[in-house]
Amino acid sequence: MVGITEPGGGLDEALAEGPEAVGELIGSLDATGRREAALALHRRVCGRSDEGTAKAVLAVLAGQELGWSVAEADLLLARLLGKDAEVAPHELRKSFLALVPIVLAAADEAGDFDRPRVRVLRGMAEYLRVHRQDEFSLLRDRMDVLLRREAPVDEGLLPRHLLDGNDDYGPAMRAAHAELLVRPGVPELLAHCALMDRPRATRAWRKESAARLARAEAGAEVVRRLLEGIAAQPEHRVDDPDPYGMGVPTLADRANTSLVRGLSWAALDVDADWVVPLVGAVALHAGTGIGGSGGFCRSQPLATTAVAVLGECGGARAEEAVQWLGRLPKKVRNRTVGKGIVKALEAVAARSGLTPSMLRERGVATLGLGGRGVREVPLGAYTAELSVREPGTVALSFRGPEGRLLKAAPKEVREARAEELKEVRATLKELKGLVAAERSRLEEHLVAGTVWPAEDWQRYYVDHPVTGALARALLWEVTEGAADGGWTAGVPERAGGGWALAGHDGTARPVGPGARLRLWHPLRAGGEEVAEWRTALAEREERQPFKQVFREVYPLTPAELATGSYSNRFAGHVLRYGQARALMAERGWTGNHLGYFSDGWSSELVKELPAPGELPAGEGTRWRARFFVELVDEGARGDGVARLCSTDQVRFERRAGARGAWAAAALTDVPALVLSEALRDVDLFVGVASIGADPRWRDRGEDRAYDGYWESWSFGELTESALIRRETLSRLLPRTRIADRVELTDRFLRVRGELRAYRIHLGSGNVLMEPDDTYLCVVEDRVRDRGKVFLPFEEDGGLLSVILSKALLLAADDRITDTTITSQIRRG
Repeated sequence: MVGITEPGGGLDEALAEGPEAVGELIGSLDATGRREAALALHRRVCGRSDEGTAKAVLAVLAGQELGWSVAEADLLLARLLGKDAEVAPHELRKSFLALVPIVLAAADEAGDFDRPRVRVLRGMAEYLRVHRQDEFSLLRDRMDVLLRREAPVDEGLLPRHLLDGNDDYGPAMRAAHAELLVRPGVPELLAHCALMDRPRATRAWRKESAARLARAEAGAEVVRRLLEGIAAQPEHRVDDPDPYGMGVPTLADRANTSLVRGLSWAALDVDADWVVPLVGAVALHAGTGIGGSGGFCRSQPLATTAVAVLGECGGARAEEAVQWLGRLPKKVRNRTVGKGIVKALEAVAARSGLTPSMLRERGVATLGLGGRGVREVPLGAYTAELSVREPGTVALSFRGPEGRLLKAAPKEVREARAEELKEVRATLKELKGLVAAERSRLEEHLVAGTVWPAEDWQRYYVDHPVTGALARALLWEVTEGAADGGWTAGVPERAGGGWALAGHDGTARPVGPGARLRLWHPLRAGGEEVAEWRTALAEREERQPFKQVFREVYPLTPAELATGSYSNRFAGHVLRYGQARALMAERGWTGNHLGYFSDGWSSELVKELPAPGELPAGEGTRWRARFFVELVDEGARGDGVARLCSTDQVRFERRAGARGAWAAAALTDVPALVLSEALRDVDLFVGVASIGADPRWRDRGEDRAYDGYWESWSFGELTESALIRRETLSRLLPRTRIADRVELTDRFLRVRGELRAYRIHLGSGNVLMEPDDTYLCVVEDRVRDRGKVFLPFEEDGGLLSVILSKALLLAADDRITDTTITSQIRRG
């Protein structure tokens, strides 16, 4: 800021006399005087929008060269925007055409200026030009020219607009890399990167970037360090001069966001192994929702740019880029970024001549694991062993000099090999993430019905050090030749130098070189075959990476045949919205939020079902499901977020290839696999998030509602998932210590205790006490003991585990010590 004095006393008198007097006064002044007059007139207009003469004179002065300094240009900008602004936002919009031209003239003449504020003015001009196209478009274009101009660079100094102090990121990077940032050629490189204010770089921009990168001393290192900084930058509120900004936490202000966008594109010209992983890390960090979840990502501009950069990767980088693009949808819920991910995947695949799925499977990392799924890392006298075992269990153990296996790192390793141990544990974390990604990818292939030739199946699946641990625990089908027919199911087992599929009856079908394989799905199998495989896995106590053999299926019902275009199978349920929304996001459903705000009363959740992995993007039919939910009004809350929602229809749409228009489809036209998997998701939302699944709902006092729905859901007819739960319990219960105290009915597991008898509903897990069907509230976190019974699924706290735990608890009701339970039991 600088102190500017008004011209000696004559300006006020001239303004009072009229335009001619002001004109005479201005004409009598030199450049310095006219500049001081312009500053004074500008302040008057900031304070009063009716200063017609002052505005007219300002317009004349804006066209003259007055010798503006950088400090004066910044002062004019600070009057308009920011915490010290002298004009209200609504008055700035009203007087925009009078106040802004002189500011732009000063910035242009000074050569350097406050770029973040000019960016804000540029956005306002873009918005306002709708009303007065010519004048506002002219100002917008002038600002575009200014913003494309690079700031002057003084040797040994980093320009102030690079890594500025309007956020936490800029000062942190200046402090951490002070010496590196002022090396020859680095400021010029960064100045060019700071011009990148859009997701994609032009050829001309990239050519200039490559030239500056080559000239900059340690240019590649600068790019790496600054990208590492943004990938680790916590979200925070930045100092944004935009008076209409939302003020939500982000990673960097506008100027530094543009800089990082440019750095992301510059990284493509660096020949190093860190490029793709680091750009991918930026995309993941920036694209993840605020607070770690949700659709409002930490920085949409940075995420879209990083995704676009990954989409430009070719050659040896293509497979690694596809791996990162495949990981992003599990964490990135923003719809705009999601669309960019799809386009980037298709672009990389098209250049490689492969489908995105094929590229992903070819680039799955091994992280140094050998064919047995084990990696050994010497740590002095000890050896760390990283391993992946079926059905996808990741473990870290340590082997001592005498060969004894230890589960924890010994003291000697922790003290003498701390840094090496840290690297091993970092690899363990990375391995867990990779296994989780591969588990999700394989389930997508199950849903899509992907078919592989035998060579690819063996190389990229059952023989892979990481993916193989998952693939070998799943059930596959094999057929010979090109026609679909004669599929034989089995679990992979080694046979000589190749593989065979072992059937549930002990037979084996060799996988020949001309065979094709796909993941087995119960929807395509007969009821007898499904039962045999379920029995076989339960008897062998074999778990799977995800629910496959015990997977629920949802064929069309007569009611759905009658409605024709939509399913009401899961309509009319009341869900806890926060829990339901989290599940929907996890399963890939996107849509607007519900709440007490504009358009928050209803929402349409959409999920595009996976297409077969071997199908090129431009071929075949794509399918998506639409699920409708509505806000259940409990009265507005302080944060405006919905607490409950109700469910409605599920509809389906299709389109040709990846670019066609979506069109509504009749339920009878929807492939059985698509229909079943979409409805399975919706069943999951209802089964987990329904208020009927909340055993404490009845204890809410006057604050509760929907008791009729709670009763009907908690003890009503069983859904598909509950029917599978019942079938599984029929196999498990005879092997438990309470086998003589339990029996299965159509909807309940009846348990005979010492004090009373109980009925546990197989759909909700809620409990009724005989003989009067009094409700018994048993909260889940108090029923942990399920003995040593093998559970083929839901072993980590799912409803099957909860029901069995409640049964074990209630069978010995005379030994329960929890007074919240005993008081209910003994009350009768």
